Amino acid sequence: MTRNSSETVLILGANSDVAKECIRKYLKKGYTIFAASRSTEELKVIAKELDPSGKQIRVLYFDATAFEGHQEFYNKLPAKPTIVVYAAGFLVANEEALQNWQEAFRMMNVNYSGAVSILNIVATDSANTRLKRIIGISSLSGVRGRKSNFIYGSTKSAFTQYLGGLRQYLASRKVVVNVIVSGYIRTKINAGLDLPETLLMEPEFVAEKIVEAGSGFVIVPGMKWKAIYQVLKRLPENLVAKLP
Repeated sequence: MTRNSSETVLILGANSDVAKECIRKYLKKGYTIFAASRSTEELKVIAKELDPSGKQIRVLYFDATAFEGHQEFYNKLPAKPTIVVYAAGFLVANEEALQNWQEAFRMMNVNYSGAVSILNIVATDSANTRLKRIIGISSLSGVRGRKSNFIYGSTKSAFTQYLGGLRQYLASRKVVVNVIVSGYIRTKINAGLDLPETLLMEPEFVAEKIVEAGSGFVIVPGMKWKAIYQVLKRLPENLVAKLP
């Protein structure tokens, strides 16, 4: 179904591989898109390719860790959003995060604190009667604490819990909040990691689940990952301890 271009999608962290696919899909549905990221040059190229007229895609600068500028960023949006997608993410290996506080702190700020900062602003703008949906991209790494990635996982777990509460907070305004609890995706954030090829999902596949999100809270893309999600949730602690 094609929407009127007056309906807008704000994508935060729009330079991620999944977010770029979301831009393509939302554009086909007729939305006006505000693509926001620290890295704007590549986004400008994509915007020019997909929207030569420049009428439906606006590229904006957004730094998830620059909390003091989030209110001004929101105030200056060309229009208030109908849909908000938080796709910003940052990952460092667990051993590095254990030994390098700055990198661990950056991961916390991009994956969680920055999300809370900007989404609080979005959620408390009761004057924006256009708002219909907020979608956050989380991870199965946040389902249970595991020794191989518990610092990254903790940021995603916190984000998922925040979105769960935000969903309840916004229910009276009939704003839907979804969390995408994703497994491994073939993206630049995972480049170089030794991941099982049979479990890797393509960004386009995950983007489809985001753009077609329904009314349910947790969305786990892929049948294999749905099964893994259910197992992880129910696995006894002594067996979780044996996981990598």
